[in-house]
Amino acid sequence: MKAARIVVLGVALAAGGIAAILVGSRHESAPPPAPPPLATVDVLVAKTDLSRGQVIGDGDIGWQIWPADAANPTFIRKSERPEAINEFTGAIVRMSITSGQPLWDPAVVFTKGSGFMAAILPKGMRAVAMDVSAESGAGGFILPDDHVDVLLTRRDKASEKVTGVEKYVTESILRNVRVLAIDQSVEEKNGQKVVVGHTATLEVTPDQAETLALSRQLGSLSLALRSLVDSPSSTPEGDGDEVNDRRGSLNTVRYGVTTQSFLPR
Repeated sequence: MKAARIVVLGVALAAGGIAAILVGSRHESAPPPAPPPLATVDVLVAKTDLSRGQVIGDGDIGWQIWPADAANPTFIRKSERPEAINEFTGAIVRMSITSGQPLWDPAVVFTKGSGFMAAILPKGMRAVAMDVSAESGAGGFILPDDHVDVLLTRRDKASEKVTGVEKYVTESILRNVRVLAIDQSVEEKNGQKVVVGHTATLEVTPDQAETLALSRQLGSLSLALRSLVDSPSSTPEGDGDEVNDRRGSLNTVRYGVTTQSFLPR
């Protein structure tokens, strides 16, 4: 009897072990639970590349599914503004927007009957045009959104009276000025790297506009292209003060003595 009990007990233990192995293998092969569905929202995006100054057309924008957690509060949501496509159609783009990029209100100007230049011009600034050529415009390598210095070259008649020798002087009358457009081009297009235009439109303050108008009567003007690292955000401290001090003023040389004249404000 003892031998039989031992055999039965062994068989029971073996069966229990096999059952445990089978149950464990079933738990291991069971697929993981499905993740919860991703919360999404419909946001207004550009369907094509939109350039600065462009008027938005019917097919330029549309709704696109966007993860709700990644949707910025400034994005235009269909649930909040279902008629946004009609609102944005006809608006003027203030900054370049790539295809698939969400739109937001400050990126465009809702204007009726105004030109695009007035729409993209920052508050308090003026757009002033000046004649340029390949020689006076850095060989045509100045493009919209570049920053330039405006140089005035004129005869120094006061010095000529003293020395009897013809003399010309050149000075920077405006510094770190943004170029809005070259002729009618407001941005680089179709891989175009050089724009040899006849007119450069500059973004200036009212005082700088007066300085530029006066300088046209004194001599010839030319543009000097600035490096990208000399943008206003990266200009070393102190350089900006120098620019502000020179706005609305001209240096005059009389008998070897330099004086600074300020335009009326």
